[in-house]
Amino acid sequence: MDNRLNVTYITFGGHVEVHRYRYLYFVIMFTVYILIISSNFTIVSIIVIHKSLHEPMYIFIAALLINSVLFSTAIYPKLLIDFLSEKQIISYPACLFQWFINYSLGASEFFLLSVMAYDRYVSICNPLQYSTIMRKTTVNMFLIFAWVLPVCEVSVPMLLSAKKEICKFHLKGILCNSTVHKLHCVSSRLLNIYGLVVLASAVLLPVLFILFTYTRILVISYRCKGVRRKAAQTCLPHLLVLINYSCFIAYDVLIPRLEVDFPKIVRLIMALQMIIYHPLLIQSFMD
Repeated sequence: MDNRLNVTYITFGGHVEVHRYRYLYFVIMFTVYILIISSNFTIVSIIVIHKSLHEPMYIFIAALLINSVLFSTAIYPKLLIDFLSEKQIISYPACLFQWFINYSLGASEFFLLSVMAYDRYVSICNPLQYSTIMRKTTVNMFLIFAWVLPVCEVSVPMLLSAKKEICKFHLKGILCNSTVHKLHCVSSRLLNIYGLVVLASAVLLPVLFILFTYTRILVISYRCKGVRRKAAQTCLPHLLVLINYSCFIAYDVLIPRLEVDFPKIVRLIMALQMIIYHPLLIQSFMD
């Protein structure tokens, strides 16, 4: 803690050989960050410019790409600064904000994937009613719901954590996630229970809905040979992102609560996969 400024700082302890490979880390992560920003903005610009792409599916894809840009912007600049710094630290309020952005956008992504699954279900299983069901007003409501609800859900534990006293000032990772709760002087059962409730509502329920929707799509498309290929091409990229991201979220949320002590290199690899792999994988929807 810096007594002169009355600011509490948290130290990141998840970096591996950062003083030895700092410039290599910086170049790789900076290149990936620029690639994510430029490619995502290019695709979003194409969707905005071409009116033929102003369809619900492409609007949801643009929303996912914007999520990816916001997530990367909340993570990469601080990470790049840490690579070039002698000490990898962050103020506690900034840590809470990074944690808030991380999980609110993560939950938003599951809701967007659920909406996309519903859109594909309607387009394949009820094509004649598609224009009636997926109207502009409906699409706007889905987007507002997918962004506002996660913010409300994640705001509660963030505000509660901001009021709690912390006695530890060291995180084992390279960014602020659910391990922030380990910094508190007294563990809160309320926060743990609420976190599991949010995990169920923001992750488990959307995943079950998506699996149910795709099961219906595959059952119906199996009866029609002309639709089988379209259904497979439509669903596989979506399922790939869903399975990938679900595994990352489960690891990120449950492992700290189970208090499993993984080696530092394993924690670093999992964190880097979350940061690098997933934002790029979202672009598979454009294939």
